[in-house]
Amino acid sequence: MQNQRPPSVQRPKISSVEVYWKAVTYRTVAIYLLLIFAIAMATLYLIYPESYSNAIASISRALGRGTGVSTDLTMKQAKFVNLDGRVQVKKVNSVQWVTADYRMALDKGDLIQTSGDGAARITFADGTTYTVQTNTLVTVEENSVGRDSETRVGMHISSGAVDLATGTWDSPKSKAEVSFSNAVASVKQNSRAAVRSDPKTSEAEITVSAGTAELNTTDGLQHVEIGRWERVTVPPSGGTVIKTSMLAPPDLAEPLNLQPLIVPDPKHTPVHFEWKPVPGAISYEVRVSTTSMFSRIVEDRKLAGTSVEIAGLDPGDYFWNVMATDAQKHISAASDTFKFTLATQGKGQEMMLEISGTELHGSVVEITGRTEPAAALIINGESVADIHPDGTFKYFTQGLARGSHTIAITGQNRRGGTAIKRVEIVIP
Repeated sequence: MQNQRPPSVQRPKISSVEVYWKAVTYRTVAIYLLLIFAIAMATLYLIYPESYSNAIASISRALGRGTGVSTDLTMKQAKFVNLDGRVQVKKVNSVQWVTADYRMALDKGDLIQTSGDGAARITFADGTTYTVQTNTLVTVEENSVGRDSETRVGMHISSGAVDLATGTWDSPKSKAEVSFSNAVASVKQNSRAAVRSDPKTSEAEITVSAGTAELNTTDGLQHVEIGRWERVTVPPSGGTVIKTSMLAPPDLAEPLNLQPLIVPDPKHTPVHFEWKPVPGAISYEVRVSTTSMFSRIVEDRKLAGTSVEIAGLDPGDYFWNVMATDAQKHISAASDTFKFTLATQGKGQEMMLEISGTELHGSVVEITGRTEPAAALIINGESVADIHPDGTFKYFTQGLARGSHTIAITGQNRRGGTAIKRVEIVIP
């Protein structure tokens, strides 16, 4: 019997298996995670805006504690707070002059030079400000802060003019100085002084308009105390310093500082300027500028009276001051500088502006109120940025001096309507 093999069972064919894969970099994963995180945070902000803001503020404060050293170093550096025209700086470790900007920190040994249309205001850690006038060359001579809050700041003036003002110091041993070729002047706290240096004659002078100062010649032979409205002239080396009494400048009356002037036609509406008379003065010079340092003067009038009408000013912010002259042709220092805003009155209806309350925080005033949504507000010459969609706003003023103050709140809506509110505040 022949053996028969069982019929072979045909196995099913197995198709080949193909696997596709794609490489994903860590960078791509990170981008997608950041995108998802951003979407989640935006959703949280839309649902819980207040909780979101509070959480972010807490995180910022926590992170701020870790950067305290960096912030402290920044606070100890001098910096520009006003720049007009061409102002150049040559750093102590550089041979090149560069254009000054607000991000630039100034160190000991840095040179600052202003051109014929340039001016700069520099502030130091202790609050002392040096205003470098046009055509002036100065050097940062000292900027140090001791562990006991004792500060020492100083500038050397090679040529030109510098005005400086000091505030209240934490330490009575603090110093604010300005030096020239053959003398050093030390200005006391809460004082103001103007310093001039003529490189051609090597003569310098300092005039104190508030507080006190003292001057020492570099040879150590002469020491002079300087009071308010006194001027000390330092002749070339070897000469005797001369102290003279100065003519006081006028007190300004109108327009008031930070006053808004809203008129139908600013270009053809004259602005009334008025000041109080100075005993012994026979004439006055009133100046109007578009800059606080008077590097761009738009009007300069000399007259015998104590008031003048000036027309032809465009809408905008202006600064003005007055100098007095006596019969001996002695010219006073400039008065305090006042700022006013000239604006066009809207043709639309008056806008809604309500002041709901004021609160004192030391010398700072908190002002709350309500206006129209999307309206623009100016308080004491500064724009109010924190206006909510419903028109409510909150504003904190700068620190104010003791005494009574009038705070002006000016608003304008999109229809051209305007409104002005004034608040009387007394700082005890």
